[in-house]
Amino acid sequence: MSRLPIPRLAADPAAPFPPVHRALAEPDGLLAFGGDLSPTRLLNAYRAGIFPWYSAGQPILWWSPDPRLVFRTDDVHLSRRFRRALRTSPWTVRADTAFEQVLIACATVPRAGQDGTWITPEMARAYAALHRLGHAHSVEVFAGARLVGGIYGVAIGRMFFGESMFSGESGGSKVALAALAARLHARGWPLVDAQVENPHLLTLGARRMARADFLAAIAPLVAEPVPAGAWTDAFGEFAAASLA
Repeated sequence: MSRLPIPRLAADPAAPFPPVHRALAEPDGLLAFGGDLSPTRLLNAYRAGIFPWYSAGQPILWWSPDPRLVFRTDDVHLSRRFRRALRTSPWTVRADTAFEQVLIACATVPRAGQDGTWITPEMARAYAALHRLGHAHSVEVFAGARLVGGIYGVAIGRMFFGESMFSGESGGSKVALAALAARLHARGWPLVDAQVENPHLLTLGARRMARADFLAAIAPLVAEPVPAGAWTDAFGEFAAASLA
């Protein structure tokens, strides 16, 4: 990690973050350290295009990378082969019925090329608290009563900030992402933040967006007066096959 100094956040959870243009170029987007993961601080961070990301044993690190990775909710890519298989899938999709299960799975399901997890117990408690307040949400994919995929993140106004997703069976995370995007698109939510580039997300249709453009795009979305609360009823339960 760069030895260049970055500011420590003030103890007050409502204290402002440094301007994001001061984030380091290497490592890309590192802006500040310290503070806490209180709901007030987390929501202020997301509104400003900032998110926490750190490993066990590190201080809390705050990031705003340039470029940012995003999905348009009308442009998630599922391959033709995957769609054909999905037409006969018995899976169903729901929201906010198993948030902590999704959170735990995102932290514990093994991933190729990844050792350990950034979802520390402190992070898990923080997002569980946001969920109880109606700001963090999960989309869950079930095979009967068994959870086979999911995604979770934070919703503010008409903007969804994705945090992590997992597959318990092949394709589970793809279905969760496609279902989330379809429901958000139907409600007029145009973007899902995917934070940091990785090859898998690019194959699903994620695109790079310059940080300045990202901030300009989310500013009116996070300012919309959409009430917090569980998504279970509005999301409904539907067949994953309908996404094919």
